[in-house]
Formats: sequence, structure tokens, C-alpha cells
Amino acid sequence: MLHKTQGIALKTTNYADNSIVVHVFTETFGMQSYLINGARKPKARISANLFQPLHLLDLVVYYKETNGLQRIKEVRPRPILKEIPMDITKGSLALFLNEILYKVLRHQSPDTFLFNFIQQSIIWLDETDRRLANFHLIFLIKLSRFLGFLPLHHHNQRYPYFNLLEGVFGNNLPAHGHVLQEPHTSLFLQLLQTDFGESHLISMNKDDRKYLLEKVLEFYRLHTENFGQVNSLYILEEIFN
Repeated sequence: MLHKTQGIALKTTNYADNSIVVHVFTETFGMQSYLINGARKPKARISANLFQPLHLLDLVVYYKETNGLQRIKEVRPRPILKEIPMDITKGSLALFLNEILYKVLRHQSPDTFLFNFIQQSIIWLDETDRRLANFHLIFLIKLSRFLGFLPLHHHNQRYPYFNLLEGVFGNNLPAHGHVLQEPHTSLFLQLLQTDFGESHLISMNKDDRKYLLEKVLEFYRLHTENFGQVNSLYILEEIFN
């Protein structure tokens, strides 16, 4: 049976001579793998270039619940990303976030709110002319809400510690080392309370930003099975250094 759905391209793997398997997070079916025959041929009906990292897609797909590999009948970009493929900073951010998303969405069932959050974040990144040094931090913190481990905090109280293991702010230093302390606790709280449009207003130096990113990735590692290492992290560090 044919179905229309929107999708976000996350990973492409070469298959056989000219074919590919693409991993797409879809609005209707969650994470799906699609086999596309001949996608790497020069005149392919469905080209591999359509599935660049974080490209947004309109899809007409075949779906059978028992199939591990599904098929695509039609695909077109919607909207066409203009700056992410051309701008080195936006492109590097997309590669980094794409790797994170593939790790955390590998077994994701359909979730319209999660899909819309990711889709709107990609569109904002593509269209904005704001400084982007804090964008990825805010994205990852906001994404954690949809994955079930958003940091808990009280709007009217400030605490000196954030316990990464428990996901809570507190007055007491935990016995383990998975913790944020001042001044990074306050910076983390600022990121938690800030939207993309105001992300450029948070002032921090490159060392604090690098440390906070390492701690946010540690937070993900603690709460995501088989999260592992992030290979594209060094690209991001080069860009923002």
C-alpha cells in the first residue's frame, strides 16, 4: 500500500553496485530504512543526492510492517535547503546534529511533536542570519525533552550543581563525577531557558562552550543506550575555534 509522509534524511549506506539504503526519520512511520536501486547512477530516477544530511523530504512510500527494508515510489525536497549545503558553519552543524539524531532515533517510533521540532529547527538553521555558536547546545538540550530526559529545574530557584545522572539541579555535590558546577551550571540553565532566536545573546568563551558541549554529550551518553563516540565533534570544534 502507498502512503504519503514527510521525512528527514539521516544516513546513506552504499548497497550493491549502484544502489543505496537510506535511513529516514518519517513523520508517519518513525525511523525507516529504504532500499533505492540504481540511486548512484548518473541518470537515476531517485538520486542519492536527495538524501544529504538533514534534508527535508516529501515521500510517497510503500510500507509493510514486516519488512526491514521498505521502498520509495516518489521523493522530492520540501523545502529545498539553500544555505546548509553551501555555508561551512551551517553545514558542519548539520553534520554534527545529523550524527546525534541518527544515534538517538535509530529505533524511534512515530512522534509528530518530535518530528515537527526537528523539522522546524532545520528550517530555522537554514534561514537564520544570527550567530550560531550556541545553536547546537540549545538544540540538544531541547531535543532531550522529546527523548524523555529533559533537565528538571525550578524557575524561581538557582542551584549550584546539575546532576547529569539524575537530570536535576540541586544544592548538594553528588558523590559521582557526572555533574556540572558553577559557572557552568548557570550557563547551562541559560541555554535551557533560551530559544534559538535569542541564542546569540548568551555570552561565553570557546573553552566554556567546548566544556559544556562535552558535558551535554555526557548527559546523552548516560541516558541513551549505545550512544558511543561522536565522530563529527572535532569538525565542530575546528569551526568554532
